Amino acid sequence: MEKSKRDEFIIEQYENDEQMMILIFAQWCVNNNLDAKELYKMAYPTQLENPALNKALEQTVPKEQSDEISTHIVQHVLQLFGNDDLAFVVQQVIDERGIVG
Repeated sequence: MEKSKRDEFIIEQYENDEQMMILIFAQWCVNNNLDAKELYKMAYPTQLENPALNKALEQTVPKEQSDEISTHIVQHVLQLFGNDDLAFVVQQVIDERGIVG
C-alpha cells in the first residue's frame, strides 16, 4: 500500500473509531436518561454544536432496545480518545446519581 493510501486508511479508521466512541457515549446517556449534549457542554463549554454528537444521537435507540453499556466501557472509550474532560463530567454524574454498572 502506498504511503498516502495507507495514511488515508489510518485516518479513516481513526475517524470511524472516533464516531463509534461518540455513539457509545450517546447511547450510554440515553440508557441512563441523561442529556448527552448537556454533558458535552459541561465538559467543553467553549465549543459550539458538535455535528458528530448530533449524528450519533440520531443513531441511538430507545434504552429498552439497547444492549447495556457499562460505566467502565464509556469511561474507557472516552479516555482512549483523549476526552478526559468529558470522562470527568461523566464520572461526576455517575457519582451524583449512583449509576452502577
